[in-house]
Amino acid sequence: MAARLPGSADTAARAACERHGSYLQLLDQKGCFPNNAEIFLLRIVMKGNDAMKQNRRGFLKVAGAATATLALGSLPFAARAASAATEKLKIGIVGSGRIGGTLGAIWVKAGHEVMFSSLDLEHDKALAAKLGPNARAGTPRQSAAFGDVLLIAVPYRALPDVGRDLADLIKGKVVIDPNNPILARDGEIAAWAREKGAGLASAELLPGARIVRAFNAIGYARMAVARQQRERIGMPMASDDAKAVEVASRLVREIGYEPVLIGGLAMGKYLMPGTPLAGERTPEQIRQIAATLN
Repeated sequence: MAARLPGSADTAARAACERHGSYLQLLDQKGCFPNNAEIFLLRIVMKGNDAMKQNRRGFLKVAGAATATLALGSLPFAARAASAATEKLKIGIVGSGRIGGTLGAIWVKAGHEVMFSSLDLEHDKALAAKLGPNARAGTPRQSAAFGDVLLIAVPYRALPDVGRDLADLIKGKVVIDPNNPILARDGEIAAWAREKGAGLASAELLPGARIVRAFNAIGYARMAVARQQRERIGMPMASDDAKAVEVASRLVREIGYEPVLIGGLAMGKYLMPGTPLAGERTPEQIRQIAATLN
């Protein structure tokens, strides 16, 4: 399915795009995701608009880049989407506690290869043995090296150490961030992260990672039974990286939720307990609430 730009008949979606000023808002229209070339074109168009205001030469430069990029995207979108949807992933989990253990177990059952890691290797070995041949255990560095996609699920106060210890391994990788800064548990760094915004704070603590905030607004116990629910429940996400959103959306669906992109990492501050987006809501309700936030 091709990417759909919000039109005159879709005023709410168009308003959301204009409100947040980001091409990423286009990614969540009825679950459609444009391919990388189309995403790049949207970026180029925005840059081109700015360049035209300055000089014609600048506009021609970015327009030429768009043409070259689109020429590379000759493979039909449906074929690429079908391939991406069935490809099995290698997922590295750093922090195999309640959230990491719950999500990782479901992804193993979905056919992905998952490596669990934490400060308790014996616990992780037992968990992997229980889940079968697609599961394995290792150290946090081994898990970060193993995964094409990483889930880092640790107390927020541990993120600075994780970012330093795994800096060379997380750079350029998709990292799902379910971590919430809790004042009573995490102390001073939680206060800093809340003031800065949890999404932007995580990006600073995990430099170079392609971060998607997800699995922040719903408790782990509900995630474990999400696929059993009859009502369609949305999972709000925030990211500045289109490819990371595409990968994370697939994994969110496999848990049993409908991914709903609410904006860039700056909007990640709303993905935590105590905010208007906390708790289980339909995708439509999430979109309505997100449209009132900034």
